[in-house]
Amino acid sequence: MRISNAILRAVPGAFLLQSGYGKLSLDKEPAEGLKQFAATGVPQFADWDSETFGKFIAGSELAIGAMLVTPFVSKRLAGAGLLAFSAGLLTMYFRNPEMTQDDGIRPSESGMTLSKDAFMAAIGAALVVQK
Repeated sequence: MRISNAILRAVPGAFLLQSGYGKLSLDKEPAEGLKQFAATGVPQFADWDSETFGKFIAGSELAIGAMLVTPFVSKRLAGAGLLAFSAGLLTMYFRNPEMTQDDGIRPSESGMTLSKDAFMAAIGAALVVQK
């Protein structure tokens, strides 16, 4: 593995592992809020049970983070997972008018936390297309 791949994989991998670990013990109320917010991007999530959704998100972040930091997982597979996950997060950003300025692209103050997902999507795409 080249050092450039290690850097592209380690940083978002560690971020997702930490984020997923923090969501493992979500109480019902925070899980419900997270679920409702996620439903702005993926409406099907509104039908999910809050606790199930919290475990799904925690598990997804942990699985993708683990793929990224595990050297024997191919960079394309790890990148595709990161890209798909980031694309899902970006749907919340673009489908939620409070997240963007009037042009629908640049982040508003409340959209800054989700706009970072564009960086993760770019990292995922870079891993997928790298030679």
